[in-house]
Amino acid sequence: MFLVVLDPAHGLVAAPQSSCDLTPATTQYLTCQGFAWNDDIEAYTRRTDQTPAAADRIAGVLRDLGHYVFCAHRPPPTR
Repeated sequence: MFLVVLDPAHGLVAAPQSSCDLTPATTQYLTCQGFAWNDDIEAYTRRTDQTPAAADRIAGVLRDLGHYVFCAHRPPPTR
């Protein structure tokens, strides 16, 4: 299981529930998308493209890789 969130301190975060969720395909995908492992929070983080669309896209691919994913972000403001 993964939690994908937009975090002001860390950027776009993809946090596995446990190390069992870090399959080779998942790790390769996140790394290729510019994520780096952050030992302090035990999650993958990325400072670029911190948009709700990016969070949804990452969550969708993680689901396609067989993970359960919770994705949370504040919707963009409407005018």
